[in-house]
Amino acid sequence: MTTTGAGGAGATRACPHCRETILESADICPACNHKLRYAGPAGDFAPPAALTPLRVEGSFRNPAENGAWEYSMVLTIRNERGEEIARRLVGVGAMHPGEQRSFTLSVEMNPGGKRTRH
Repeated sequence: MTTTGAGGAGATRACPHCRETILESADICPACNHKLRYAGPAGDFAPPAALTPLRVEGSFRNPAENGAWEYSMVLTIRNERGEEIARRLVGVGAMHPGEQRSFTLSVEMNPGGKRTRH
């Protein structure tokens, strides 16, 4: 994980709802979708539009004749030099014959930097 000074681009904090590490600038937690900031009277909350430069969806099915299979979903982030900067085990599980799993990976980007808190 990249660490920066408080309030700078890439600064992180823990979501008060789910305790996941999220960007300090987030208005909505990307893990649990809870609102994190008060943005005026009810109904005035409109999160900024995020740029989604990457979205990959896929699924696979366990053929009935193969018995149970186990899977591990691992996410790795590398910098421009190919150095690993984060690696997380996202989930594990088992699929019995005929079962299917679908996966979606998306990267959302927002302008970073200091925010003013009121």
